[in-house]
Amino acid sequence: MREIILISVTGRDKPGVTNTITGILAHYGVNVLDIGQAVIHDSLSLGLLIEVPQERDSGLVLYDTLLRDILFRMHDHNLAVHFRPISADSYADWVSQQGKPRHIITLLARKLTAEHIARVTAVAAARTLNIDNISRLSGRIPLEKIDHHRKACVELSVRGQVDDLPALRSEFMALANDMDVDIAFQEDNIFRRNRRLVAFDMDSTLIDAEVIDELAAEAAVGEKVAAITERAMNGELDFSQSLRERVALLAGLDEQSLTRVASRLRLNEGAETLIRTLQKLGYKTAILSGGFDFFGNRLQQQLGIDYVHANTLEIVDGKLTGRVLGDIVDGQRKAALLRQIAAQEGINLEQTIAVGDGANDLPMLSIAGLGIAFRAKPVVRAAARQSLSTMGLDGILYLMGLSDQETV
Repeated sequence: MREIILISVTGRDKPGVTNTITGILAHYGVNVLDIGQAVIHDSLSLGLLIEVPQERDSGLVLYDTLLRDILFRMHDHNLAVHFRPISADSYADWVSQQGKPRHIITLLARKLTAEHIARVTAVAAARTLNIDNISRLSGRIPLEKIDHHRKACVELSVRGQVDDLPALRSEFMALANDMDVDIAFQEDNIFRRNRRLVAFDMDSTLIDAEVIDELAAEAAVGEKVAAITERAMNGELDFSQSLRERVALLAGLDEQSLTRVASRLRLNEGAETLIRTLQKLGYKTAILSGGFDFFGNRLQQQLGIDYVHANTLEIVDGKLTGRVLGDIVDGQRKAALLRQIAAQEGINLEQTIAVGDGANDLPMLSIAGLGIAFRAKPVVRAAARQSLSTMGLDGILYLMGLSDQETV
């Protein structure tokens, strides 16, 4: 005969609590079936599911002595302790749950409120997804700190069958739009924290502008080009055709205009932090852009990007001819390049991340293990599996399961 007991310890955290209780359990030859601990501020919550062996003649004495010793020692630490017997049927039901699918819900915002968490968990509950664990990935923020770039992120590990994944994603997207937060829903698998390659679009993703619009401003055709760009990024025009039309309007522009435009381009929020962190972790990085390699190569030198593939502007006698050289890097070409680089590096596609904002990025977002629409057009956000709109590029680290503590 044996007893299964759930032990719950709560109170002010201090060093040595876990060691004390497990030392007592070890003395009595107890098996630990499950253990979990969390500390919020300085408040401890420790749970242990244990199996107490009962000897033929002294089982009851052993059981009572064990619980008494735990109770007294936890009292010495000024901690409350509760014991709850677990039936064999209840334990068997708990064991049977371990085969169910697991997913991660990541909630990101500049500032998280109780309403944000309540509405996200309401969706999970309605889908009968059970929350196993909640972790804060963002760092601690002083109350007096005012920072428009502050970050708040919690990660929920949930268990259960998802019958209609597109409907669930749509529900989370509607919720994200309503509350001005980002909500990601991912399968919790071996690839999630084992990505090896991250590919970025350049214009309006790594940098805060569409380069061709900036060049058009130099050529005094800004409004014409910007209108075509907007329609192309929304998927209303064929990208290759629209690019040729826009570049044709730049014919005669002085080559020095490229340098002037490059000097005023700025990285998007979090770009440098993200790239530096990825490099420290051994990731390969790539720019796969429908923009121009003159600017991509400069970013490569600035950030240490491993691969750059973009379009080449034809320049003759110091002037743009209005033509693009070679094959245009459109949506399908981006997807092919992602496959090519992954194969070259010996990386499974499930280990890749792709980030972009336009309709021409959707092909690579769809084949990457983690495809992220960053501050994207509505049509792109709706089609991508994940989106990030309220935070900077370094918010991607949270979607990878990395905390501020791990990345600082």
